[in-house]
Order: sequence, then C-alpha cells, then structure tokens
Amino acid sequence: MSDGALSQDEIDALLAGVDSSALGSPSPAPAAPAGGSEDERKAIQGFLSDTVSAQSSNLSMMTGKDVSFRGPNVVAMTREDLLQQLPDMVTAVKADFNSGFPGEHDFIFPEKTAKAIASLMNKEENITLDEMAMSVLGEVVSQLVGSQITALTDKTGNKSIASVSPEAANVPKAVAALPGGTFMCATYQLTLDDGDSHQLWEVYGPQVSADIAMALNGQSQAAPAFAGMDMGAAPNVGMMPGMGAAPPNMGMGMPAMGMPMGGASVQPVQFSSLIPQPTVQEQGNIGLIMDVYMEMTVELGRTRKLIKEILGMGEGTIIELDKLAGEPVDILVNHKLIAKGEVVVIDENFGVRVTEIVSPMERMSDIR
Repeated sequence: MSDGALSQDEIDALLAGVDSSALGSPSPAPAAPAGGSEDERKAIQGFLSDTVSAQSSNLSMMTGKDVSFRGPNVVAMTREDLLQQLPDMVTAVKADFNSGFPGEHDFIFPEKTAKAIASLMNKEENITLDEMAMSVLGEVVSQLVGSQITALTDKTGNKSIASVSPEAANVPKAVAALPGGTFMCATYQLTLDDGDSHQLWEVYGPQVSADIAMALNGQSQAAPAFAGMDMGAAPNVGMMPGMGAAPPNMGMGMPAMGMPMGGASVQPVQFSSLIPQPTVQEQGNIGLIMDVYMEMTVELGRTRKLIKEILGMGEGTIIELDKLAGEPVDILVNHKLIAKGEVVVIDENFGVRVTEIVSPMERMSDIR
C-alpha cells in the first residue's frame, strides 16, 4: 500500500514533463493531425482544376504575354512540410477570406517567380521587389482570387464570399505566415515569357478548405447546435435518474393559447445564419464613401540614376525625363494610373486638363 509519497521514477517523470500515469505502459502512437481528409482534398483539387483555364487567361491579359498556368496538385500538409519545398526567399501574399468561407488563404511565390511576374507587368528589366512591385503582385493575386470567388459562387450558391485586399511581402520562408495544423496546399506550374518553368503555391487554412469542400459536396457549412436531437419529438423535460419518462408537457409551463391540452405539436427549429449577410442597399450604396479623401498626383515623368550621379547633382543640374515635350502627363490616384492630361495654368497656379480616361484593361496592363 502506498504511503502517498512519490517514487523517484514519478519525480523524474514530472521533471521531464511526462504524465506519470503512463510509466510502465507502452507509448501511445502519435495522433494524426486533424483535418485534411481525402474527400476534402478531392473537392479542392476538382474545384481548382476547373479554374486553371480562366487563371491562364487572366495572367496572359495582365502581362500581355502568353502565360501557361498548369495544375494544380493538391496535397494535405503541415507548415514544416511546405517549408521543406520552399526556397530560402519567398514573396508571400495574404488574401484571407473574410466572409462566405472566412479563414486563412495565402499565395507563395519564389523570389525569382515574383520578379519575373513583376517585370512583365511593369515592362521593366532587372526589377527590384520594392513597395511598387509588391503592389503589382497584390493586384495579380487579387485577380486570381476574384476568379476563384466567381467560380465558388456559381458552384455553391454562396453569394457572400469575399476576401481582404491582398498584401504582399518578400521575406525569408521561415517568416511567411502559414496556417497551423494540417492545411490544403495546391502547387501550380507556370511558364512565363522567359520560357522557364516557375512554381506557385496556394494555401487554404484548415477551416477554409473544410467549409469549401462541404459546400462543394452539397453539405451544410455548419451543423445546428442540436444536430443530434430528434426535433420532431417532444423532449423529456424533468427526467431524473431512476425515473421513467415524464408525462407530456411536464416542465414546459402552460400551453400556448389555442394549443390542444392533450399534446404539443413540436416543429423542427430553423436556425438563421450567424454570418451577417450584406443587403442589396449595403452592396450598392457607394454614397457611404463619397466623402473619403484619396491622394491624387500628376506625374510629369520619370528617370533612373546611379547613386554617384545623384550625389553629383547641384543647383542648375538638368534632369532629363522619359516624357517627350507636349506628351500627356499621367494622373494617378493612390499611385494607380487612371487618366492622362495636359498641363494648364489657372490664376498663376498649375493645373491639369483631363484628356483621356484610362480603361480598366489598360490600368491592369500598365499598372506601376
């Protein structure tokens, strides 16, 4: 009989962080990570495969080049699994879903691939992955996600699907924000204008992939809290251990007016969605943002200089720009080209007369 004192083995086990109750018992097999079922993988694979053609067309239109977008190969993996496949430096783009199927959603580009895409978009050789290039890659991902949302809406009937504005960052792979647990990762192969084969990874967080797979398979996205209860039968209210079933209506209070006393007719409970659904007025009321300020700039021209040339500048130095005399100037809103115009003078102040509104297609191809 034990005197209540711990044995040396139990003390050692506690110091090592091991449950002392497991001493002398065989070690249990490690539990498999949650999520990542084969049905879920097949559903995501089938959905993404149907969007590949549209994604190829989008990238070709945006870059002005023939882009081949192949795949995907969808695999359930963990963060450690994916990090083993990534190069040391990557461009990670956060494009989380914030409604419809809310949760984590990321795109991962190798640094080489990110530079190649940004160069095609900006029509600039030897590009650096600066803030402007990150904005370009964010626009690329925005178009890819937009195509996926359209396809998901058509397949699931969920019209509330939306994502946050993509944010790109060029970081060491260990710093990339990836989901925890087991998630779905789709690997694509890209062939760009340089003829090289590039890789791209798309990551769906565990909850996002599970919700999307359920919707694609025609299942409810979330089960009601009383899913296990037979809602067609009156509940046994007031049952105590050792007693039989309570008589009808016991513990349910007085019957409602007009309800027969012999027994209540109980109907299944219909639970409304907990996700707020935007109304038509909310979706179309642009007047809510009419008083928001945006930065508008007029760009006369640009040029590139070596550091030694910049340090050698002084008063009187003439800087030659890439615009010809008389050529329209660029009008930008939040650094995005929206129009062109000509410089005028108004009451001793400079102004600009709009001569051309840039089309949405040109905005994508000439994005800076």
